Amino acid sequence: MPTALDAGGIASSLPKASGRRWKILDYFPFHSFRFCGHKHSIATVASKAYKYRIYPTKNQLSIMLQLLETHRHLYNNALAQRKEWHEAEKTPLNFAQQCKILTQERKINPFLAFANAASCQRTLKRLDRSFQAFFRRVKSGEAPGYPRFKGRGQFDSVEYTIGDGCKFTLDNKAYFQKVGNIKIKMHRPIEGKIKTMRFKKEGDGWHVVFSCELPPMRSAGHELPDVEIEATKLPSVGIDLGLKSFLVDSEGNEVKPPKHYRKAQAKLRRLQRSVARKKRGGANRKKSVNRLAKFSQHVANQRKDFHHKSALDLVKRFGKIAHENLNVKGIVRSLNLAKSAHDAGWGKFLSILKHKAESAGVEVVGVDPQNTTQACSNCGCLPVEKLTLKVRVYKCLHCGLILDRDHNAAINIRNKAWIEPLGVNQEGYLMDFSRSPQL
Repeated sequence: MPTALDAGGIASSLPKASGRRWKILDYFPFHSFRFCGHKHSIATVASKAYKYRIYPTKNQLSIMLQLLETHRHLYNNALAQRKEWHEAEKTPLNFAQQCKILTQERKINPFLAFANAASCQRTLKRLDRSFQAFFRRVKSGEAPGYPRFKGRGQFDSVEYTIGDGCKFTLDNKAYFQKVGNIKIKMHRPIEGKIKTMRFKKEGDGWHVVFSCELPPMRSAGHELPDVEIEATKLPSVGIDLGLKSFLVDSEGNEVKPPKHYRKAQAKLRRLQRSVARKKRGGANRKKSVNRLAKFSQHVANQRKDFHHKSALDLVKRFGKIAHENLNVKGIVRSLNLAKSAHDAGWGKFLSILKHKAESAGVEVVGVDPQNTTQACSNCGCLPVEKLTLKVRVYKCLHCGLILDRDHNAAINIRNKAWIEPLGVNQEGYLMDFSRSPQL
């Protein structure tokens, strides 16, 4: 008979500290390290999520859909409670108070009684985190974004605490209370101790997500001291993200944009029109909606796969990576660039790049984008007139440099990232951003 793993996790052995890029960094919560004699604080990933495809039976599928609806109603009712309480009492209703209300509701509501108690509390915690983020944005002066009610089909996952309503068995099956054992497609092993499990409904099917805690490396009863780590021998690089080319690095290598969304537009248009022609509430409309959701998920997966492969290639070849701190939100508001910017997905790519770099011990630095596309990478001078986006070849009137504009920008990004206090970076480039005289 299959048995659940002790304490709900798979404890993988830690990798050795030796190696090209310090895999041990995966397991440090937060420590200071030294690169080339300079002290840097590196925040590394203490937890990791693993996502797998699952194959529920028809009976399990109906129960999972019922649980999704129960948790959606719980989320909406809790949101309404908070809103009404604040209007009446002028004070916020917190998570602990709502958990007490939930305990009473479970005694009279058969749907809540059917659901796992700990999973219901996690749904309330999910709402609590939304309000915490809302108050943080209000305090910082950002657009508040008050938490919204979830419509039908907008609540897609239920989370469980390991050992309380869920477990992972040795025969690669996920067990959820009231649902039973579900077959998993284990395409890679799990590392760390499993803390939570959740099943999730997406356009292309159902998935289970394991949230794992990676074991920290600590000496008995003591914090680890600062560690002196030898600098990587791999070269540094600057990358310029764009639309004509997805990225160009400072060595002149170019990655063409795959344009997954633009290639899929024709089929997406047909699927959207098919949905619009169907009668609301009908079975055919539901089928059309599922086809549209599945194809949209396919396009998103293609983009994510491209981001992962591009980031992995950079992390394998370079020890230090510099990029621009792009104002992605501002760029996507542009009428002319919005569709292409969304298709490129720069923000998601940089997030994946930073995550992979932390796991591999590679340094990633964001620099101010000011003048990176305007300055000459050879002499540092600026053109007399600001270059427009139509100009794709950089020609310096001061030193005569002729270079692809994106390649020139990537070199500037690299030079700007590792600059010394005296104005010369550690690779010997002088950065002088004064405008060149008109010739």
